[in-house]
Amino acid sequence: MINTHEILETITMIQDENLDIRTVTMGISLLDCMDSDIDKACEKVYSKIVSTAKDLVPVCKQIETELGIPIINKRISVTPIAIVASACKEESPVKFAKTLERAAREVGVNFIGGYSALVQKGFAGADIALIESIPEALACTEHVCASVNIGSTKAGINMNAVKMMGKIVKECAEKTSDRMCIGAAKLVVFCNAPEDNPFMAGAFHGVGEPDVVINVGVSGPGVVRAALSKSEGLDLTGVAELIKRTAFKITRMGQLVAQEASKRLGYPFGIVDLSLAPTPAVGDSVAYILEEIGLECCGSCGTTAALAMLNDAVKKGGVMASSRVGGLSGAFIPVTEDAGMIHASTVGALSIEKLEAMTAVCSVGLDMINIPGDTTPEVISALIADEAAIGMVNSKTTAVRVIPAIGKSVGDTLNFGGLLGEGPVMKISTYSPAKFVNRGGQIPAPMQSLKN
Repeated sequence: MINTHEILETITMIQDENLDIRTVTMGISLLDCMDSDIDKACEKVYSKIVSTAKDLVPVCKQIETELGIPIINKRISVTPIAIVASACKEESPVKFAKTLERAAREVGVNFIGGYSALVQKGFAGADIALIESIPEALACTEHVCASVNIGSTKAGINMNAVKMMGKIVKECAEKTSDRMCIGAAKLVVFCNAPEDNPFMAGAFHGVGEPDVVINVGVSGPGVVRAALSKSEGLDLTGVAELIKRTAFKITRMGQLVAQEASKRLGYPFGIVDLSLAPTPAVGDSVAYILEEIGLECCGSCGTTAALAMLNDAVKKGGVMASSRVGGLSGAFIPVTEDAGMIHASTVGALSIEKLEAMTAVCSVGLDMINIPGDTTPEVISALIADEAAIGMVNSKTTAVRVIPAIGKSVGDTLNFGGLLGEGPVMKISTYSPAKFVNRGGQIPAPMQSLKN
């Protein structure tokens, strides 16, 4: 039974500790919009998105007002466009990106994800055409996000796709160099991409999902940090238990919003993503949680161990609160979006190499990291391959979202504003991996894939 103390505690979490629903994301299948005529297909896509999601933003605003819970983003994810475009004649899939942009503006969402291709085991249909079109698609749109899955534990790593993506990431930055290289910030390269992820830029609506579904992503680094600030005297077992209890409360709130949105919109509730998603706001930081646990600065020795404990405790607390947990679920470490990470990287405590180690135990991977603008495509491809290998061998999702800061070098700053924040350009090894990357082929799946 809910008591007065719990109600007041929740109010404090929302008002003083940055607790919010980071996103309500409506997943929409576009499989029934496929057509050999790209113009007809685009019209079907536009009509389905607008008719399905017309009430998404108004309903979320109603829930915010009635429950007093901030819902920061309202988003849409769609079937990977490479699949939808595979039925069309030889025309640029950028038409689909422009259609998604038009639909996103019409229904008023913050982002729409799904300009995506799944090529972990090879290319099919329109995959290559879509991947090659990503720089143009992201440059000519504001709300569209793209992703490419280049590896999985079951399939291995498609190194031909990895080689392509190094060039694509660089081109995305170059095409939007007049806008802080924002194109690269809207592109994620995955290994083991989940089909029900509500977070951008990597969200897409998997082919195994319902026709329409409501997924919710919660947030709450500030709440966890506030709880830990009162934890003097606890050993690490006690700290883990405290994080579990806090994650339980956060997830309960997320499930409440998800169920309410599902009921009002008339579409099934999918999952709650438990991920602690930070913001540039002071106090709303995963790095500060790690420092509250006992590190002088995020990036010091012990950071990976503390993050592993945090991630595990968040998952354990979340699954007790909801039987519909999915997506990524854990702790995000996007450098430019996390005030503590920004500080740690600025003072030199946090390096790309340390971030890579941390990705072995966190939710995603190398996220929102600014690198020098003259970084070669081969270096970017090799960074993607390294991260994909961590995901493949550990049977977990990993990803790379790096921004080559065109015209800038180590120590300069790139400022995106809003949730994407700002951060320093970080040093990356410039020793060439070109021979390795240019070999192409497939890195075979590990022994862990043989589970049948």
